[in-house]
Amino acid sequence: MDMIDPFGRTISYLRVSVTDRCDFRCTYCMAEDMTFLPKKDLLSLEELDRLCTVFIEKGVKKLRLTGGEPLVRKNIMHLVHQLSRHLDSGALEELTLTTNGSQLSRFAAELADCGVKRINVSLDTLDAEKFHQITRWGNLRKVMEGIDAAQKAGLKIKLNAVALRDFNDAEIPELMRWAHGRGMDLTLIETMPMGEIEADRTDQYLPLSILRASLERQFTLADIPYKTGGPARYAHV
Repeated sequence: MDMIDPFGRTISYLRVSVTDRCDFRCTYCMAEDMTFLPKKDLLSLEELDRLCTVFIEKGVKKLRLTGGEPLVRKNIMHLVHQLSRHLDSGALEELTLTTNGSQLSRFAAELADCGVKRINVSLDTLDAEKFHQITRWGNLRKVMEGIDAAQKAGLKIKLNAVALRDFNDAEIPELMRWAHGRGMDLTLIETMPMGEIEADRTDQYLPLSILRASLERQFTLADIPYKTGGPARYAHV
């Protein structure tokens, strides 16, 4: 029996956070001295498998693993291998994940072997210094190596970029061209009141409506009806 929400919509898409930990400390996402849940309070991989299986039996067709950074969860590929049986049976149409890319060079080929077809990679800038500034602990070279490995393994990549006023907004056209040249889609995201919420970051907030108007001075953007499981709206450039 399918699950129906209070608005009468069938629930067919599920995002599962497998960990709250991450090997980056992006300024818009978490504080540098972030306190994480005790590991004993997290669902085990076996419990996550059972949970996802129940949702799949209830009609979920698309499943996304998230974090934190899902690929830093110990033995995460065991869970991916377990969940792939639902792809083999046809009960699940898509298994994917969102990652910062830092561990992709290690896991890309294995993800593809498990039936993962596409992934989302968070990437806000192509400038190594800015990348380190915003992620605090991140290494752009490792992420680029991960993207290369993922594409070599045949994974389709969609980039997620948080648009920040007076930080990376001027780079967005370059990022769009780079993504297009690599055959990747790009999703632009507004900054949210997360991370170091004690700091006033309203000056970094950039409405996507303003960003789109700026981009339309350089590109022709045509809205398209393409939809994934999430709320994003898409345009052809």
